[in-house]
Amino acid sequence: MPMALEVEGLCKSYGKKEAVRNVSFSIEEGKIFGLMGMNGAGKTTILRMLATLLRPDRGDARIAGHSIVKEPDQVRRCISYLPDEAGAYRTMKGIRYLEFIAGLYFSDEKEQAECVERGKNICGLGEALDQKINTYSRGMTRKLVLARTVMTRPRLAILDEPTSGLDVLNSLDIRKTIRQCTVEYGTAFLLSSHHMQEVHTTADCGAIMKDGQFLATGTIAELLSQYQAENLEQAFEKAVRGI
Repeated sequence: MPMALEVEGLCKSYGKKEAVRNVSFSIEEGKIFGLMGMNGAGKTTILRMLATLLRPDRGDARIAGHSIVKEPDQVRRCISYLPDEAGAYRTMKGIRYLEFIAGLYFSDEKEQAECVERGKNICGLGEALDQKINTYSRGMTRKLVLARTVMTRPRLAILDEPTSGLDVLNSLDIRKTIRQCTVEYGTAFLLSSHHMQEVHTTADCGAIMKDGQFLATGTIAELLSQYQAENLEQAFEKAVRGI
């Protein structure tokens, strides 16, 4: 299967602190990869490098065949990025926000309309799209910004803690939407999380991180087998604590 992302030896330091150390992995088209680690493990730094917001000190990555170091403009046409605390223009109505984002990506009116229609279907907010975003709950806002991230049909969607701060039902809705988008649009997803259950139920494969480096990587089944664990929480604990 073609690769949406191929990462080779990414490194990034902030002064004397090595935030990311020689990280390599890949994601096939239509697959979901989960980065697991505690706060400060280096997850967000990896995401920001792949989103071309940070330049790696060493190493490279290719997204849809384009180098993040040599071809950042081409990379940006292939990706979308949803930061942890992403918001939307609160005085806009939900539908106007989707239309605004579609207009940034497409000049053709038909393509804009199709993009907005995808956004409406992805967020599932129905009549609430006619209300201003400042009336939305956190869960509704997160569904809206996830929709704007995926409705442009990126080759790779990069999501930083996509269910952060959400209740159980909204978290389940977000996870189901991510899985659905891989099937309907063939989008590959790279998501970070410190919630192991989220990765276990959503991702096809993943990596356990500590201090900027990968301790283990593979399919979920491979990670469980490697650490003889019943779930990813047990595997994560054994990996990070060296049990």
